[in-house]
Amino acid sequence: MYKEHRCHSGKMHSRFGAGEGRFGRHFGGPFGHHKHSMFNQGFRKVPANIEETETSFIIELFAPALVKENLKVVTKDDVLTISYQPKEEADSAKKYSRREYSNGTFERAFGLNGKVLVENISASYADGILKVTLPKNPETNTPEKDILVD
Repeated sequence: MYKEHRCHSGKMHSRFGAGEGRFGRHFGGPFGHHKHSMFNQGFRKVPANIEETETSFIIELFAPALVKENLKVVTKDDVLTISYQPKEEADSAKKYSRREYSNGTFERAFGLNGKVLVENISASYADGILKVTLPKNPETNTPEKDILVD
């Protein structure tokens, strides 16, 4: 359904090669973060699961403790982009002795490859999970067909 390739600048990158699998891999996958840490500066990594059902693809992003109004789900040029931009908070005035998580900015992009009815996409946020339902386009999602080998 999608290939995801995005660096810290938000620009899309294409990658080809062995080992990408059905849904591609994240930009920076073959690089060690110690060598190329610039790719993650300013953005936090938000894990996603993608489920395929008979009628839709369902993307679930694990992103707890967000303000729903600061989430943005947009489609443009057959790419679904999910982003979060928190408002400036008094939290920035806090002094932490240790901080292992934050609710900072993130962005994820998923190429839809014409397989989704874009006008029927829906999204909900509950219990720290952003759930985006992408109804399949029946014209481009044909069932698997077994071919007899002679």
